Amino acid sequence: MSDHAIKSGSETAGAEILSVEQMYRADAAAIASGISGEELMENAGQSVVEAICERWTPRPVAILCGPGNNGGDGFVIARLLAVRGWPVSVALLGKRESLSGDAALNADRWIGDIRPLEPNILEGAELVVDALFGAGLSRDLDGVARSVIDAANDRKLPCVGVDIPSGIHGDTGAVMGTAPRCLLTVTFCRRKPGHLLMPGRAHCGETLVADIGIPQSAVDEVGSVALANGPAVWRTRYPWPTLSDHKYSRGHVLVAGGRLMTGAARLASRAAARIGAGMVTIAAPAEAVSIYAADWPSFLVTGVADAAAFTMLLDDTRKNAVLVGPGCGVGPVTRQNALSALGSGRATVLDADALTVFEDSPNVLFDAIKGRPVVLTPHEGEFGRLFDTDGDKISRCRAAAGLSGAVVLLKGADTVIAAPDGRVVINDNAPPDLATAGAGDVLAGFIVGLLAQGTAPFDAACAAAWLHGAAATAFGPGLVAGDLPECLPNLLKKLRNSIYGTVA
Repeated sequence: MSDHAIKSGSETAGAEILSVEQMYRADAAAIASGISGEELMENAGQSVVEAICERWTPRPVAILCGPGNNGGDGFVIARLLAVRGWPVSVALLGKRESLSGDAALNADRWIGDIRPLEPNILEGAELVVDALFGAGLSRDLDGVARSVIDAANDRKLPCVGVDIPSGIHGDTGAVMGTAPRCLLTVTFCRRKPGHLLMPGRAHCGETLVADIGIPQSAVDEVGSVALANGPAVWRTRYPWPTLSDHKYSRGHVLVAGGRLMTGAARLASRAAARIGAGMVTIAAPAEAVSIYAADWPSFLVTGVADAAAFTMLLDDTRKNAVLVGPGCGVGPVTRQNALSALGSGRATVLDADALTVFEDSPNVLFDAIKGRPVVLTPHEGEFGRLFDTDGDKISRCRAAAGLSGAVVLLKGADTVIAAPDGRVVINDNAPPDLATAGAGDVLAGFIVGLLAQGTAPFDAACAAAWLHGAAATAFGPGLVAGDLPECLPNLLKKLRNSIYGTVA
């Protein structure tokens, strides 16, 4: 990962995601400001202990300590848990005399036995604390450390990760050899990409960010590689309606409807309306007009015979945001509709089939974007058809946004959103329930609905992704895509009240 520093404002303080190198620099800046490494390590250990004691009653716990500062945190945790009456066993990877600095200091403060790291340390344990490596590991976990982690996983022992589960790459979320499946991970100051990117996110379990005394000024000094998505990123620019608004000032969305898979455009259109677009027109093939017209009375449905007819609809300048792709089919009409939308200069979302139709000529798409307000919403398969980028998900998405000139929303449990200017957000509130047909169509509809209201493409993509995940969480098990727009009104009311106070 390139150490791309993003400077955040006061409204996004706490949302910064730091690379491993940036976190090292923030630690160093904190120490340079007068906070000792000993104090930081004590605070780190204390925060883990408090999190453990809030979630479990005292029980036999095996604490796995590594040869560096992560292991030093483990010795603090052992000492403080023992004081609270927990039965504690400590194992160390390597020799005690090889420890240095604050890790050695805290090993000396531990008055109990220190056993060599072996799988038998897990005998009788009902909880495991992984303080082996944290985010500093840059190679595959092997040897006895791998054996112990694999044994803990095989026994399904509840595990707490210190900083990040050992074996998870802090910058990419990749599993290096193996990694514990933690129920809880306690990290310090800020999260790293590996806490949010898959598969690291799945290994972290609940991730708690503890304040150990590193000041905001230290974070500001090093910048961040990305922001964690949430209302703090975009809420000051959310397009809440005002008393002077009317249906045209709230924007008019044009959705290209397909002939056979009509449900996709209908879901997107409902989503655009629910998120606040003043009007929604569906341009549909003549033989499908009755299907679209029977859906929602508020939809305007226009029959179009071909791509030329769709282009003519854009002569109406009140249609200020366009969605092409959901259910449109992979063919020349979809391709021409996408190019017409881009050529009109309107805010445009291209999704699904409108991306695949440029598989053989992605530069045609990129040339047509030319700095226009555009959001592309590929999943990994569609992304691979358009972009030949390497590296972790953040790097690939940032490169794609720079190459295409569009905001790129790369979907997944770890959705990454990148702007052409280098800004990146990771969205991590999507529950597994979103794995249902049509959920992506709703997301595209949320985005185009916000664009129609004048929201900038990056903010629209970020707000839509977060609201999409929050709506799915609010509904819970049994979710189908059509439920998502219907969850939005109550969700938006709560969001508005959290910003402005309760509105009668």
